[in-house]
Amino acid sequence: MIRLGIFGGGQLAQMLTQAAVSLCVETVIFERSADSPAGRLTQAEIVGAWDDPALLALFAARCDIVTLENEFVDAAILAGLEARGLPVFPGAATLALIQDKLLQKERIAAAGIPVPAFSRADAPEDLSAVAGDLGWPLLLKARRNGYDGYGNVTLCSPGDVAPAWEKLTRGGSPLLAEAFVPFVRELAVMVVRGRDGETRAYPVVETVQRQHICHIVRAPAPISAVEADAATSLAVAAVEAVGGVGIFGVELFALEDGSILFNELAPRPHNSGHYTIEGCVASQFENHLRAVLGWPLAPTGLRAPAAVMVNLLGRRCGPVGPHALRAALAVPDAHLHLYGKRESRVGRKMGHVTALGATLAEAEELALRAADLVDI
Repeated sequence: MIRLGIFGGGQLAQMLTQAAVSLCVETVIFERSADSPAGRLTQAEIVGAWDDPALLALFAARCDIVTLENEFVDAAILAGLEARGLPVFPGAATLALIQDKLLQKERIAAAGIPVPAFSRADAPEDLSAVAGDLGWPLLLKARRNGYDGYGNVTLCSPGDVAPAWEKLTRGGSPLLAEAFVPFVRELAVMVVRGRDGETRAYPVVETVQRQHICHIVRAPAPISAVEADAATSLAVAAVEAVGGVGIFGVELFALEDGSILFNELAPRPHNSGHYTIEGCVASQFENHLRAVLGWPLAPTGLRAPAAVMVNLLGRRCGPVGPHALRAALAVPDAHLHLYGKRESRVGRKMGHVTALGATLAEAEELALRAADLVDI
């Protein structure tokens, strides 16, 4: 049996493990804290700091191949495993480009892919010159470890700079400034690329955010075929530009004139791809496993004309009760997933609901009805 090591033990590792069971792949979870959602699904779990030499050696000894569920593990750690002769996908070089958003944008722009105007920001004083070039408002971003809007602040005037700078540099990350993009839709594409370079793209989806957290994913996105083709080509080119292997979530902006801009790249399964579990011939998780293991990739087409996913976000703080899904399970054709997190917090991603339908409206009504009944 192949032993696949995964850095991280959250919901993405949990769903990777669920997919691995069907393919007779054993997962080894390396998480920084005990009792993780993925760790509870396997007997092979290592708990502790990812940079602990003894734990890294133990992890390497228990794995045939390594992947990750988030981009927060330092690329140097992956490089160390590669130096031991352990296959790691996505590789250290790819992760080093992606986990620093400035390097990511520079590589994507160098590949000729359209991106929002951006500039490095080394000190608050730099933003006056940046604003002179890009105009207000500006988006100030942490270059590392930002997600779900936690690493971003919109600056509307010079008076916003000081508090935003203090907030975003608190975690020690350098910053990046970007021009504000007046998009009409946010789009995403899951792209899977194998070790042999074979590449497949899932349908282009529309993502709807609520307080900077993905709330609804609509597949396929309600855009023209020309826009969909452009978005797909851009997403594939972005993954190729960083030498990616595995599944990648590519976030995009659709502008009023029909053009598409690159936003960000995630080197892992992505929230915008959870609909693929029930909605597509093969899920993003199965195809990630196939890609990193060097196996043939599976088809990525939809199983129904439309699929909609709704995130289940915590509505209160406290433990998750044993009957949280009971009422929602009465909604026909709604597929419910809870992530096994012991405690709910307001706005925390606790699970998701997916529904299929003949139309986006039909699927969305089903998914929202079920989501409203989940008691978290």
